[in-house]
Amino acid sequence: MKKSKIGIIFFVLLLAIVLGGYFVLSYFNNNEEKVDEEYQDYTPQEEISEEQYRETIVNLYFLNKESKEIMAEARAIDAKTLSSNPYKKLVELLLEGPKNENLERIIPEGTIIYDAGIEAGCVIINFSKEILNFGDDETLKNNMINSIYQTLAELTEVTSIRFLVEGEENSKLSEEYTTKI
Repeated sequence: MKKSKIGIIFFVLLLAIVLGGYFVLSYFNNNEEKVDEEYQDYTPQEEISEEQYRETIVNLYFLNKESKEIMAEARAIDAKTLSSNPYKKLVELLLEGPKNENLERIIPEGTIIYDAGIEAGCVIINFSKEILNFGDDETLKNNMINSIYQTLAELTEVTSIRFLVEGEENSKLSEEYTTKI
């Protein structure tokens, strides 16, 4: 009787050790798999192209249809397009108009930019005569100037802007604009 009790206790103890060892090994194996899963390298589904590396965000300023205030629209563009003449390119983007349907273009329809350059921090922009199609509306004129100035002022070297119409100064846009109107 005593031998059978010792045999049963020994068997139960042996069974407990084997099961305990099994669970301990199982626990450590699962943790190792989790660690391996956590530190796996990320492989993108699509390689990033050279054009995507060159993308930059620019803020273009348009008129909000509801509030009638100038608001920024962030747009991703290829930085390479800004390399030759960033001033002209940014104004061309303004002429194209906003992509956001809550914003509207301020520069009069049909306006063409002939050229833009910088001298001592002042961007000189040569427009077609359609730029003057704001009439006598000073608010529209001021919004247009602010839209162009704020867009170009994103470039650190720009401190002011000046307008030419068909290559000449015009009395309606004869000032050098440096701050919000």
